[in-house]
Amino acid sequence: MLLSLAVVTTMTSCEDFLDQEPQNSISPNSYYKNESQIEACVNVFYGLLTSHGGPYGTFAYDTNTDNQFGTWGDGMYATGAWKVSLDGGWDWGNVRNINYQLNTILDRFNSGQLSGNIDNIKHYIGELYFFRALQYFNMLQSYGDLPIVKDALPDDEAALVAASVRMPRNEVARFILEDLDNAATYMKDNFSTRHTRISPDVAQLLRSRVALYEGSWLTNFAGTPFVPNGPEWPGKKKDYNAEYQFPTKDIKAEAKWFFTEAAKSAEAVAEKYKNKLVKNTGRIPQKASDPENPYFKLFGSTDMSGYPEVLLWREYSTTLSITNSIEVAVERGNYDRGLTRSMVESFLMEDGKPIYAQHTGYSYSDMSIAKVRANRDPRLVIFLKEPGQINCFLNMDNKSGNMFVEVEPYPVLLNKADDMHYATGYTIRKGGTFDKAQAANYGSWVASITYRATEALLNYMEAEYMINKNINDGHIIEYWKIIRETAGFRGDAIDPMTTINATDMSKEVLDWGAYTAGKLLDDATLYNIRRERRCELMAEGLRSMDLHRWRSYDQMMTEKYHVEGFRLWNSDMTAWYSNPDDKSNYLEPKHYDKSSNAIVSSPELGNYVRPVETNLTAGNSYKDGLTWHMAHYLQPLPIRQFQLTASDHSSVDQSPLYQNPYWPTVADLPAEK
Repeated sequence: MLLSLAVVTTMTSCEDFLDQEPQNSISPNSYYKNESQIEACVNVFYGLLTSHGGPYGTFAYDTNTDNQFGTWGDGMYATGAWKVSLDGGWDWGNVRNINYQLNTILDRFNSGQLSGNIDNIKHYIGELYFFRALQYFNMLQSYGDLPIVKDALPDDEAALVAASVRMPRNEVARFILEDLDNAATYMKDNFSTRHTRISPDVAQLLRSRVALYEGSWLTNFAGTPFVPNGPEWPGKKKDYNAEYQFPTKDIKAEAKWFFTEAAKSAEAVAEKYKNKLVKNTGRIPQKASDPENPYFKLFGSTDMSGYPEVLLWREYSTTLSITNSIEVAVERGNYDRGLTRSMVESFLMEDGKPIYAQHTGYSYSDMSIAKVRANRDPRLVIFLKEPGQINCFLNMDNKSGNMFVEVEPYPVLLNKADDMHYATGYTIRKGGTFDKAQAANYGSWVASITYRATEALLNYMEAEYMINKNINDGHIIEYWKIIRETAGFRGDAIDPMTTINATDMSKEVLDWGAYTAGKLLDDATLYNIRRERRCELMAEGLRSMDLHRWRSYDQMMTEKYHVEGFRLWNSDMTAWYSNPDDKSNYLEPKHYDKSSNAIVSSPELGNYVRPVETNLTAGNSYKDGLTWHMAHYLQPLPIRQFQLTASDHSSVDQSPLYQNPYWPTVADLPAEK
């Protein structure tokens, strides 16, 4: 593994890489001497944050889950598409660079060689600890067991090979928590009054996320090779892990330890911000004179410094020449990434009950998008776009003309341009500003949320519940009611028991989060904690992480899943798409003929549009639905890493590394199970 830092793609010697300076070409002899230099060093790593990369902010990172989908598939949901690579992946460059700089700065800090404001320097050291923890957490999610490396290693092959041993994943998670403790200790509160830099609260929130992730993984994958000491755990075959014992003696106690740590860190943040969350009015402004909805405005703000619950955000501006495409996505088709039927139907009715329950005076209908939004969870009401709504009413004197869709149309199906096409028919305006000028040149300056305090309440609820499975423990009900109230619910709908008592798990089968290990949950409370999390954090980039830790894909190994969007056929919408006088979206039989040229899925497949099942030819790996393989919960290590660390630089079995469960040790082969 660590030899790959020295030899990137070829079997050359270690010196080739290790003689180079780290990524940012900063020499310790000429740099790391004062506060401004250290700040510049740390700033490099802000690119690791999801809010600091990609044109859509965080609002497209749920794509390829049961929350959002495009008209393309993802290889993890097919057979044979994911294969073991020879090279690629397993990249330790960021870890080495952080270690190199962190250790150099710490040495000089401890020996009094640094000039500048000591408190500021300490804060930057804390940020480096944070970024190492973040990078390790990203790798933990991808690979599980990892080498724990705290130093920039010397140019010595024996040392590099020795450092390549993979530690059990729970030990890696404990190391991450330790780094986050160090981060919080070094950093100071209100270092950035605008909340555009890492803070102790951010470190605590990430700490709760990491601990919740690992506690969930150990619980839900117990009895499999995906946990230390599980049956056929590949780590057991290596001498260095053969006698491994959990620090808490067994896996159940280890999971409980992580849940306890998650609840502790989440509570620290939640108690600080629980009374500072903005409330949803349930109304969507449609003209400049309409009162603002603070909850809606939060996500579409250009300056989030006025929202205490936003713990970290990224600023975009034309002045800084840093823009995104969020407003274009909102005013048009979400860049071919639509909400799924599963996501939309997961939202409750306004009385706090699921859509299938008995409601006083009304019932759920999906015959049109307007009916889907009627009497629903106030979060869905404001974020789900409806034909006829006004998309932009600010800066209407802008001359850019056809760059905008000022009035929301019926879902655009024939226009295949990425920014215009509606993949599922359901599109969101989360992150929208109603500002026409912001989309003028495909460059808007909507800010991007990185971390917000509401997640802490959700993390606490789940972690605390998982300890004893008692909804009355701690702050579970208190926090749940706070989230419901800020979401815009009223009366009995604020009480989670209203939802729990009306839940029928047999009717929640579209929601992947309703499953663990291939079985529907029989715990309606746990399911509704997951549901609340899903709806509150929709399109904020955490869904894939949650589904992995819950082990919520197994059911697709035995029954393929069909991603669905809005109801196109046999609905109120059908007549609109059948009008030959309006060619903009007029659907003719050739548009759903099951060929490679089809535009929408055939009505023979059902009433709901299936975005990845339009083309039913053999070339479409998803034409019969999505499937899953157990191996896909983790990524495979590339074969070159085994060769680099093997004593003969060739034989896989002589490497201290081991492959992840159900992945072969031969390049270009798919998962075995």
